[in-house]
Amino acid sequence: QESRGLGDVYKRQVFVYCTLLFIIVTVKAISKNHLFSQGDIVPLYVSKIGPYANPSESYDYYSLPLCKPKEVKKIKQNLGEKIEGDKTQTSAYEIKYKEDINELSPKPLCEKLVLNEEQVKQLKRAISKFYYFEFEFDDIPLRGFIGTVEIQTTPFDDIKHYYLFTHMHFTVLFNDNIGNPEGKGVVIYANVTSDLHQITELKDSAIEVQFTYSVRWVKTDVKFDERMTFWHDIFFSQSASEIEIHWLSILNSFVLVILLTSFLAIILIRILKKDLSRYEKNEDDSGWKLVHSDVFRFPPHKNLFSALLGVGAQFLLIMVFILTFALIGMYYPGNEGNLQISAIVLYALTAGVSGFTSTYLYKQMGGEYWVWNVILTATIFAVPFFLVAFVLNTIAVSWNVTQALPVGAVLQIITIWLFIGFPLTLIGGMTGKRTSTAFYAPVRTKNFPREIPPIPWYRALPFQMTVAGFLPFSAIYIELFYIFNSVWGRSSYQLWGILCIVFVILILVTACITIALTYFQLSTEDYRWWWQSFLCGGSTGLFIYAYTIFYYAFRSPMTGFLQAAFYFGYMSVICYFFFLMLGTVGFYASLIFVRIIFGNLHTE
Repeated sequence: QESRGLGDVYKRQVFVYCTLLFIIVTVKAISKNHLFSQGDIVPLYVSKIGPYANPSESYDYYSLPLCKPKEVKKIKQNLGEKIEGDKTQTSAYEIKYKEDINELSPKPLCEKLVLNEEQVKQLKRAISKFYYFEFEFDDIPLRGFIGTVEIQTTPFDDIKHYYLFTHMHFTVLFNDNIGNPEGKGVVIYANVTSDLHQITELKDSAIEVQFTYSVRWVKTDVKFDERMTFWHDIFFSQSASEIEIHWLSILNSFVLVILLTSFLAIILIRILKKDLSRYEKNEDDSGWKLVHSDVFRFPPHKNLFSALLGVGAQFLLIMVFILTFALIGMYYPGNEGNLQISAIVLYALTAGVSGFTSTYLYKQMGGEYWVWNVILTATIFAVPFFLVAFVLNTIAVSWNVTQALPVGAVLQIITIWLFIGFPLTLIGGMTGKRTSTAFYAPVRTKNFPREIPPIPWYRALPFQMTVAGFLPFSAIYIELFYIFNSVWGRSSYQLWGILCIVFVILILVTACITIALTYFQLSTEDYRWWWQSFLCGGSTGLFIYAYTIFYYAFRSPMTGFLQAAFYFGYMSVICYFFFLMLGTVGFYASLIFVRIIFGNLHTE
């Protein structure tokens, strides 16, 4: 009956997740109309602008004195784009399909702008911080700088000259050989460049500026469904040396896995076999064999322990789904908002897994207050996340940056969690309560715990956590650098296949090292492995946060309070995510190991 009940639960979960996958893939396949006839206006929208070094510090494009249309209209955005800080608005650019605008006779973007001294200072400050704009042209992202700084070195001082780019040239690739009966075509690729010969120097006085632009259309045979791949290959293709670095990193991690699994095999096959043989012959009665009556003694703080494991199991499933969606092409450059939407929706829809796993284990350990267990499971990650997000959003609002979420978006996220995530956690908890059975322990647990002998410092928890966290971290260190450059920089990470391999290696290394440390702990006659296996497995999250500090200080150009707040705030949430996920992997790997070795131990 137990297996049938669990089977039904898993079948329902598989059905829900397969349905989710189908819906997301279907939605991705259905796009808006991208067909244009000659002379049709292809809309170009402005998005945001901000310092190149600080991706979390972006402002409204029209916060600077630049050309704007007579009527600025805001374009409706999805939740992911709002989280990304995009603020899409109409622009003064008028680009018509397959109609060139010659560079020698460019088209004025607007009437001449007369900039006063304060506006000139504003532009000079922006140029000194290398302000980086983002446009959107038929869903294709366009990026560039608004100006440049030239430093003139003199014997007495360095003089800075600030130049404003006043001319933009657009190169657009199109394909009108798509079999459309109306003869319409599609935009495949677009790029914008600044003409370094058409610049205006900004001094300390008022100035008159004329902004212009030109367009060149070029025919191509690239298909529409390949345009994002084409765009990625041009801007974000990895060099042969970078690809080699990725594969060398994987090879290094793979060797680490082989060494760890070989080491575990030696423990399981040789040492344990020898220990069991001596024990059965009454030649040896020491080490891990002495704790057989205490090894399955339930840990303290059962409610908290089971809640952490439940959320960790949910996060492991979320990672599997996100990597699967990445492999099928859901996350591509210029559409980063999909990742945020996927994370939010998956967190809500997989909440039943956390509720089920937590309550199932909690009842097995003799817990009585399962309702409180469900509430703790639902809030143990959500509450810290909402607190961090609230503080950061308050800072964003005070700085008037586009990362400040509007009230509607905040209510939307809270509603998803409150009316989908929390109820599913409750349903999962109720299912776990009903289907939970007696905890399987191959040996009996005595009523009174045995005394634990003194433990040397290198067997204590802090040192064990250091060892347990360092090895998995060393397996992902190289790939972590590229991911940080993508999330907190201006590059784009698209090597999803390699990332999947690294993730599998991370799970395997975490499981192997936690099992080894659990064996060493039991060998010192210390049976308190439950919490220690979880903390050792999750300690990689602490190493990732330590790398977060190192990256900010030595590898990143990020500066300022706002960027630091967003960086360290959200990275603390991400590291907490990995701590729970890998801690769960460490515990269940150790549980399987302990059950195996004590299952072969014959006791009275």
